[in-house]
Amino acid sequence: MDPRLAEHRRQWEGKPVLRAIYTDLYRRMAARLAPGRSLEVGGGSGNLKAFAPEVVATDFLEAPWLDAVADAQVLPFSDASFENIVLFDVLHHLARPRAFFEEAARVLGKGGRLVMVEPAITPLSGLFYRFLHPEPVALCVDPLADQETGQARDAFEANQAIPTLLFGRQQGAFQQAFPQFRISETAFLSLFAYPLSGGFRPWSLIPAGAVQAVLRIEDGLLPLLGPLMGFRLLIVLERL
Repeated sequence: MDPRLAEHRRQWEGKPVLRAIYTDLYRRMAARLAPGRSLEVGGGSGNLKAFAPEVVATDFLEAPWLDAVADAQVLPFSDASFENIVLFDVLHHLARPRAFFEEAARVLGKGGRLVMVEPAITPLSGLFYRFLHPEPVALCVDPLADQETGQARDAFEANQAIPTLLFGRQQGAFQQAFPQFRISETAFLSLFAYPLSGGFRPWSLIPAGAVQAVLRIEDGLLPLLGPLMGFRLLIVLERL
């Protein structure tokens, strides 16, 4: 097992403020699932199962709490075998996003949903992700092009801009490339609580007991402030 997955699991279990914030995001994702079988791609530390116990959790890396090892770009499942595919912080790690969406279109049944939560690059969050986050932000790329690498790609390599490019600036290009999908929802989330929590780092500037109150305030401000400072992007695609 990759030690980074074990470390993420340890941080998740030992940081109540992180669990409180992610619980809100996981519940939003679970509420958007269609009835039927669900596949989680990039299950990582295995947190989604607490909110969708029936999900088939997979990851490129092996871990005892996952159901299977699977490459998102070559899914080992038959055609139309799931009603949902769920990704949390996965799309921006993929070297071949186009290959993943082709596989997702194949594996999802008609009317199935692809539900994702990813980093959002907004004017304020972009500064945070560029200067205070270890993963790069490269906006001047073709998000559907294979990302070149001179050696075996590490599963944690990333470009945090990919989701924002695909479902923001270049949404038309995505729809042209994948007419099998309808973009049914995109929404900015996470204004204050997430950056103040420190994520999976050991520090936090917000106590766990204050998270729910902050999230309620965020919900009221998201229509106004989301496009300016949202740290997360919720994306729901429907398989036509």
